Amino acid sequence: MIETAATERRQHLLGFTLVLLGAFGFSAKAILIKLAYAEDTPIDAISLMALRMAFSLPFFLLVAGWQQQTTQAAMTRKQWLTITALGLMGYYIASYLDFLGLQSISAGLERVILFLYPTLVVLFSALFYRRHITLRVGVALTLSYAGMLLVFIEQLSLTNQAIWLGSALVLGSAIVFALFTMGSGVMTHSIGAARFTAYTMTVASLATLVHFGLSHGLELTQWPLKIYGLALLMAIFSTVLPAFLMNAGIRKIGASSASIISTIGPIATLALAHFVLAEAITALQIAGTFLVLAGVYVVGKK
Repeated sequence: MIETAATERRQHLLGFTLVLLGAFGFSAKAILIKLAYAEDTPIDAISLMALRMAFSLPFFLLVAGWQQQTTQAAMTRKQWLTITALGLMGYYIASYLDFLGLQSISAGLERVILFLYPTLVVLFSALFYRRHITLRVGVALTLSYAGMLLVFIEQLSLTNQAIWLGSALVLGSAIVFALFTMGSGVMTHSIGAARFTAYTMTVASLATLVHFGLSHGLELTQWPLKIYGLALLMAIFSTVLPAFLMNAGIRKIGASSASIISTIGPIATLALAHFVLAEAITALQIAGTFLVLAGVYVVGKK
């Protein structure tokens, strides 16, 4: 009995650590993107995405191939179509909107807006499935959006009018990712988390590279070495590893606990943006961020 309890504690601690590392990895993505945009040689959103996906794709193909060999159950045509649609939504369209938005807004504001997606899932569930929103969840949603407005208003006073477009693009990314999250639950349970991640990311990688090829041609060697280094870091530490770390952690502690632990993400982004990008951290920004986190915490716990 004691050994069983100790084993459960170790598994829970391991799951907590995996989710925490995954959250930190995802949080660093905006910092790496802003560093790439700040280089003397300009790079646009789809080119940076293409480099990120070009470095990520071999890892996902390897996992997809391994899953194909070890998994007995073949996927149906409907499942393949669903995987394709979800891959395009969650990791191509949502990512592209996010990369575009980061050309105009700070990393801190981007993470606060993007982190609203769990509250959007609640709103969409109420809209599409007629699920009742309790008073507690309603208060949590109000806190989240009030916090986002606080951060946005402060940033509006510090930057130019491009913040409107950048914020709208990132909000669009959060909306698309919320829809992806709603659609991914059933598929994750039916084909497995690792298989789902590998397949959807492979679809998104191919779509990104096709987009880049149609708009820029097939040349991927015209940027400075530092751009490639940042894209490689983004691919490994903010794409491949966090995706599988998060899935492994969710299997050990559950999605609800993982979503609560992931609230560390915006705080990590604010700290990294301050120390790496020299972005200012103000009292209003901290207050708004914690309002968002409080709302997401309640929604995630619910």
